[in-house]
Amino acid sequence: MDSFYIFSSSLVLFIFTLLMIKFHSITRTSNSSSGNKLPSPPSLPIIGHLHLLGSVIPKSFEALARIYGPLIQLRLGASTCIVVSNAQVAREVMKTHELNFCYRPNFGSSEYFLYKGSYFITAPYGPYWRFMKKLCVTQLLSSSQLGRFMHIREQEIKKLLKSLMVCSKEGRECDLGFELTTLTNNILCRMAMSTTTCLDNDDAVEIHGLVKEFLEVGAKLSIGEVFGRLGKLDLFGYGKKLVKIVAKFDCILERIMEEHEHGDGCDDDEESTLDMMYILLRVYRDPNAQVRLTRNDIKAFFLDIFLAGTDTSSVALQWSMAEILNHPTILKKLKAEIDGVVGSTRLVNESDVPNLPYLQAVVKEVLRLHPTAPFALRQSSEDCIINGFYVKAQTRTLINVYAIMRDPQSWHNPQDFIPERFLDHDQANDIIKTSVNDFRYIPFGFGRRGCPGSSLALTVIQATIAALIQCFEWKIKGGDRVNMEEGSSFSAGLAKPLLCYPIISYNPFSL
Repeated sequence: MDSFYIFSSSLVLFIFTLLMIKFHSITRTSNSSSGNKLPSPPSLPIIGHLHLLGSVIPKSFEALARIYGPLIQLRLGASTCIVVSNAQVAREVMKTHELNFCYRPNFGSSEYFLYKGSYFITAPYGPYWRFMKKLCVTQLLSSSQLGRFMHIREQEIKKLLKSLMVCSKEGRECDLGFELTTLTNNILCRMAMSTTTCLDNDDAVEIHGLVKEFLEVGAKLSIGEVFGRLGKLDLFGYGKKLVKIVAKFDCILERIMEEHEHGDGCDDDEESTLDMMYILLRVYRDPNAQVRLTRNDIKAFFLDIFLAGTDTSSVALQWSMAEILNHPTILKKLKAEIDGVVGSTRLVNESDVPNLPYLQAVVKEVLRLHPTAPFALRQSSEDCIINGFYVKAQTRTLINVYAIMRDPQSWHNPQDFIPERFLDHDQANDIIKTSVNDFRYIPFGFGRRGCPGSSLALTVIQATIAALIQCFEWKIKGGDRVNMEEGSSFSAGLAKPLLCYPIISYNPFSL
């Protein structure tokens, strides 16, 4: 007992000493900087500004910005960053100084990542990143590639509708969040590597489980940033857990890669030869490729797109349904538009979306209030001046997309759900027309580091919402309104499960 007490006391003293050294180092560095000092709230020794943060981080940063301005510096334990909270400063970072901020910071201990050096999303701005971005734009996520896989998205939406109709006929509730996550995961798995095409294939289920574990453990590992060098000691074992998760993912990917290479897939020729895996393997085998990909590069790319694409699209769909169900007038207008354009003899599909402007406005407004990536992460490569303040090279920069798209200086009644603000008619202050240069609305980021999968995400969200509204009336379990409390996950989803009773209003399968 005495030895344990001595060990515990020594460990606490050791941690305290290291954190104090780090704190004084940060203080000396900030005091020696030239130029105007960045605004910063009063901080506490060791923990910095951690005590000012609530469970919903972007909302906490938004509250601080209202007091200290649109560009502030925060110290979270041993980690320092700056936070951007309005459109004007975001434009400076993401456009005026775009090349300087074309880098993304790494969080957590990179030594635990099996694919170290191969990740596309966090890759340094250089030949590898530019090659992969070009590959996404011209082949992997191009409009022609998305068009080839329209049948996959339609099939998966029909599976979703059939599952909900079973719930309706049995008079039981459905967890709409679970159903929508299954939808987005299956779509992505099939487009990426044709993994749900075999009847006995559970790869899609296993991949999604691993992605959820990765996000949970990775978030905990990233918290180690507040401990500085102590975070690398992996005191809680999250690093080891992450290694095991990625190793399981690696085994699945290696087997799927071998099946594609040897032509052992169970799907028809069209789908198996056009999925993303096939395209990447074709580049991998090309001796004249501008950049020679490794097998780890391919696996890391798929891990990136599953981490970035599955839960985020599902969360956007859940927020969409929550907002629509909580606004009966909007629901009525949306249903009337779908009925007027599509009629009652067939199921709405993707080709109908351009003729459904109110649907598009509803989705835009959902993404304004509930961006699935609340922060756009950047890191400067050189010293620069932003909004009149000196920003050092290698400064981690968080663009608070959540706060920017709720800024009362940019939006009329910013906290209200008003799809009409996105419609092209004369309503003065109520209408905000988006454009590629309008930094008031950046749900998918901006510029070189903007989300390459935004077209796919919008396509899935719009088509799915249209089908759910066309085919069902909805009753919310436990009341008349959906609980809109925000969760603390990276995707900033609903805190409570979206439990509903679907009531069939149109059955496209009975014809």
